[in-house]
Order: sequence, then C-alpha cells, then structure tokens
Amino acid sequence: MAFFKKKQPQIQEPMDLDAVMKKYDQESNVRIWEGKAQIAVNAVLAIFSLFCIYVTLFATWLEELRLTTFVAFIVFMGYLVFPARKGHQRINYIPWYDVILMVCGSGAFLYFAFNARSIIQQGSIFEWYQIVIGIVGILSLMEVCRRSVGLPILIVASAFLVYALGWGLSNPSLWGKLNYSVRYLFYGKEGILSTPINVCSKFIVVFIIFGAFLERTGIADFFIKISNSIVGGFSGGPAKVAVVASALEGTVSGSSVANTVGSGSVTIPLMKKTGYKPEFAAAAEAAASTGGQIMPPIMGAAAFLMADYVGVPYSNIVVRAILPAVLYFAGVFITVHLEAKKEGLRGLTREELPRLKPLLKQLYLLIPLALLIYLVGTSQKSIQYAAALAIVAAIVVSMFNKETRMTPKRLFEALAAGGKGMITVAAACGVAGIIAGTLTMTGLANIMINGIVTLAGNHVIIALFLTMLCCIVLGMGVPTTANYCIMAATCAPILVRMGVPQLAAHFFVFYFGIVADLTPPVALAAYAGAAIAQANPMKTAFTATKLAIGAFIVPYVFALNPAMLFINTSGVGEVVLICITSIVGIFAVSASLEGWLLHHMPVWQRIVCLAGGLALIYPGIVTDLVGVGLVGAVAAVQFITRKQQLQ
Repeated sequence: MAFFKKKQPQIQEPMDLDAVMKKYDQESNVRIWEGKAQIAVNAVLAIFSLFCIYVTLFATWLEELRLTTFVAFIVFMGYLVFPARKGHQRINYIPWYDVILMVCGSGAFLYFAFNARSIIQQGSIFEWYQIVIGIVGILSLMEVCRRSVGLPILIVASAFLVYALGWGLSNPSLWGKLNYSVRYLFYGKEGILSTPINVCSKFIVVFIIFGAFLERTGIADFFIKISNSIVGGFSGGPAKVAVVASALEGTVSGSSVANTVGSGSVTIPLMKKTGYKPEFAAAAEAAASTGGQIMPPIMGAAAFLMADYVGVPYSNIVVRAILPAVLYFAGVFITVHLEAKKEGLRGLTREELPRLKPLLKQLYLLIPLALLIYLVGTSQKSIQYAAALAIVAAIVVSMFNKETRMTPKRLFEALAAGGKGMITVAAACGVAGIIAGTLTMTGLANIMINGIVTLAGNHVIIALFLTMLCCIVLGMGVPTTANYCIMAATCAPILVRMGVPQLAAHFFVFYFGIVADLTPPVALAAYAGAAIAQANPMKTAFTATKLAIGAFIVPYVFALNPAMLFINTSGVGEVVLICITSIVGIFAVSASLEGWLLHHMPVWQRIVCLAGGLALIYPGIVTDLVGVGLVGAVAAVQFITRKQQLQ
C-alpha cells in the first residue's frame, strides 16, 4: 500500500525501477488498461472514492449495509485491477474466470447488503445457500488479498482456518464447523466486518485519497530537494538526505517498499557516488523508509486502528508516538554520519545542491499537512472531516504551480489513484479480520497467551522477547495496517496479561511487526534497496537491521517504563529530561555499534558506550546518572587520545 508514489528527477538508474517495484511490491502488479478501457476502469475507481467520501462524511447507513457495500466494491475492483499472477499481461484483457470471480465475490457481499436487516433478525439459523454465499465471499476476498498483498498473510489466515475446521471447534461434523465459521466470520461482527475493515472504511480511506491528491502537488520531490539543500552538503550528505526525506515522507506514506524505491532511486546512486558501500547505501535507505511507518501522524494508517483498539483519541496516539519515532530516525542519522566520518566521505558540492531560497517559496506545499495536523491535534473537527478539508487544501495549493495545477483530468486521476490504493489496504484489513475472528472463535488466542505467559513465568523481559519473535515472524511480508491488526489480536494481549500498560503493549507489537520489512529472511524493503544499489540482498538486510537498532531497543524501554510514551510522567520537566537523555543514549548506542566516536573505538570502549547508552535511554534518575558517567568517560578518553593523535 502506498498513499503516494514519489516522483523524482530523471537520472540514469542501474536497473528498471518498475521491475524492482513489481518484484518486491505486490501492489505494483496490475492489469494493463489503455484507451477507453482505462477510462472506464478509472471511472469505477473514481466513483468508489467519491462513494467513500460521501459515506464517511454524510451517510447514516446501517453498519452492516455500509461495510458489506464497501467490501463488495473492494472485491469487484480487486479482480478488475489485479491479475491472477505476475508477469506479462495482455492489454485490455480480463479472463473469463476472473469475471466470474468478480461477479460472484462482489455479489456475495451485495447479497448481505441488500438483506442486512433480515439476516440480523434471523439469529443463528441460516439456510444452506446462505452458508455457500458466505464461503464464496470469504474465498473471493482472500483471493483478492493474495493478488494485491501477497502470500504471507494468506498463509497465516489459511493455517488458522484449517485449525478451526480441523481441531479448533467442538462441533463433530465438518458442515457444522463450516456453518458456525461462516456465520461468525462472514455474517458476524467478529470476522471480516470487525474493527480493521470498520476503521478502514471510516478513516483510512479518506487519508488514502488525501495522499493521492497530495502526490499531485509535487510534495515528494519537494521533500527530496529540501532535504538535499539542508543536509546534502555535510559529510556523507546523500545518506542523511535519505534519512531526512524518508522521515518527512513517512508522515503521510504507508509502504516501506514504495518509500525505498521512490526516494532510493535518487539517494542510493548518490550515496554510492560519494563513497558508501552498496550494501550500506541500500540499507540506509531501507532503514529510513521503513521508519516512515512509525512516523506520526499517519503511521502507515495504524494510528487510526490503534486508537480504536486501545480506546483513546487519535491525537493521543500521535503525540505518544513522536519521541520513539524521533529516536529511531536519530539512530539511523547518527549511524550514517559516523560511517561517513569513519570512511572519510564527503558531501555533495555546492553546484550539486539545490538552492534553498527557491525551495522556501514552495513551503506552501506543506499547508495541507499542517492543516490536517492542526485540525486533528486540536480535535476541532472529526478525523474524516479534517482529512476532507486537507484534500481541498491540496487542490488549492496545486493551483500555485502550472505543472501541478489540478485540472479536471488530474482530479479524475487523483480520485482513481485513491480508489486503487484502497484495494490493498481494505483486502488486507478484511483478511486480518478473518485471522482475528478465527483466533477468538476457536479460543486459540487464549491458548497462545497462556502458553507464553506460562513460559515466561513472572519475567516480563522473557515475555517481551518471545512476543518480539512472534511479531517478527507474523509480520513478514504483511502490509502495515494488516500487520498491526494481526499483532493487536495475537501478541498485544500477552503483554497486557504480563502487566505492560495497554498502549505500551500495542506500540511494542506494532514496532516489531514493522521491522519484519528489514529483518531476514523476508526483508522486502532491504531487498528492494539492494536491487537498486546492485548489492548483496542478505548483507543489505543485516546492515539495515543494525541501522534500525532503535526499533529493537526503544520498544523494550517503553514497555518496561512507559514514561517514554509520556505515560505517568510528573510534568514538562521530566518529559524534556527523557527526550534529552534518550537522544544522547541513542547516539551512544549508534557509536558503539559503528565503532567510531571521535576516532576508532576499541572493544572495551564500545561495550562501555553501549551500556551507558542503554542506561540513558531507559528513563530514570539512577540510570541517567550511570549512563552519563559511562558515556562521559568514553567521550573523555576519545577526546584525549584524539588530541594526542593530532599533536
């Protein structure tokens, strides 16, 4: 899923970027429509976007009617846009079996929509044909998910369904198990029509449309240029540009792979040109782009889901996500800086840097984002209404530039792009609902929770470690939104049972679900970066994991001491102290892993610096004093030896 795809200056690339996207980003494998057929398909997608805006802002439909109509559209468009397999596609062609799947699949959900009231009133007695319709609906949605998202999430869902039909349900007959499963997962509110698809249809869709409009204002290119202008001239400038640009783009983006390929198409060749090794260049871009998923205010759309799951205002989630996200990007930025110093790398020359003054005149491009953050942060408007106003603002700012001006054609294209972007997210949310529903229906969730809690005993740190492993495995190759839905249903309750505050538990599982895009063996963002850099994929993945060390440390800290999430803090002074000590701590940890501060660090200094950095990251007066002492000692030794070397 990507809220927008970045448009970059045309430069000579080492390989076809479209091929990279199609290989590592399932959403890029679409049918080829041209001419009148393309107009017709885009019209369907644009109508769906308008439908979503209308329903979200104005309609007061019965919830079952709203959700089933929404999913029916998703299934219909899914088969219209995504072919059954990758590879060369015939132009303006859809096979007969896809037409049947499209009609039957969307028809199953429309049957529910048109008969919603009577189905609700009939209780638990369902006719055989209603069960068959439910089976068709479930399988058709799962197939759309396979085409648009990929196999990993489908394998997880299928495994849980097989467990339910084989051993998880007490009914002795297969038909009885099927009957109960379909009633629960298709017609009930604990399966497909549960929280993920509900939040998707209410909130996420409007932000996807907003991203499609924002793309057409040229903001992605602006982020790259402004980052280049600010940090490109420093030592190892292109790598720092990758970090800053990805942090900016991450505020509205929702795909690690799309981020990596979009900004990496510019930054990775420049990093290699200035002396970074190919693996490091690809890893830096992948680590920074993956971090975009944890960057407020969108957080890969998971912020809205988290608000609903935890039961706190959306603005509350965004505020508490700021410090961990800053620490993550600070860790990546510091590491690439130290790598540049260690290797003696230069930045871009003045001639290669874009001029800052002309770019400052384009700051108006930030108006839609600023308006969105202000409206949501002050709770003056509902989230949906705030996003709708931000869409209008994006249209207005596009008028300031002739190249980006929102003509009727561009307006039509933006609506169509928004509709297409919803397919992947909604399909993933629907299947995530199936997974969560199956866990609840069979009681497997409680079995998993009790198993890990028993294994961990009274040791929270063991439960955190086991939960981390579960999150990384379950999150492999799964999009951000569905990723979080699965983690919230399977892993977060484990930590809550162990006494971790609910919000901290949800942040913990979200972070470790996201880093699956960097950790081998399914490190899609790292592999995409490696393809652009022509680097070794596995070395790139391990290097990216090292660069993203903040994502492995910070969650443990706020799980054990939620003060980092500004939970149970005594006031502004404590919050400021936590921010300062955490940033110094992440600097020390990065220096330790890189083996460089003012000059090369021997092993003992790296160990002491790592211990001091971890102590500083963990909030608390005692740990802060210990951390300052250890890091200060290493810094003093480094300063003295550096001075001696220069004499």
